[in-house]
Amino acid sequence: MSDASRPHTVALPTDQELVLKVIPMPADCNASGDIFGGWVMAQVDLAGAVLPARRVKGRIATVAVNEFIFKQAVKVGDILSFFARIVKVGRTSVTVQVEVFAERFALQGQYIKVTEARLTYVAIDKQGKPCPVPEE
Repeated sequence: MSDASRPHTVALPTDQELVLKVIPMPADCNASGDIFGGWVMAQVDLAGAVLPARRVKGRIATVAVNEFIFKQAVKVGDILSFFARIVKVGRTSVTVQVEVFAERFALQGQYIKVTEARLTYVAIDKQGKPCPVPEE
């Protein structure tokens, strides 16, 4: 692969928390051999929920996907690292930024950003109704 066609490698973030690592498998790919975008979205939703669930100490539900950007294709065998940080806490909601980095199987130790997203979760009570997010 020439330098011009090789994706720009980056350092992993130090100001966010690693909340999930996963390796996509052949059953997760489309007919073109790339991982389904929906599969990536589901993993981002799982990763994004980690910090809000910890903050709420109870049930949460995804209420919005505010932004979702696919920057590079995800391939079978990539080692995906999901980093998250809370960007806003409302009365009943927590908004999180998630960044996903791929460590290509053949280029281990080098990372490229493949996806970034901003999601909002709402704290819910036992009846499924929004409830206040506890103070820190």
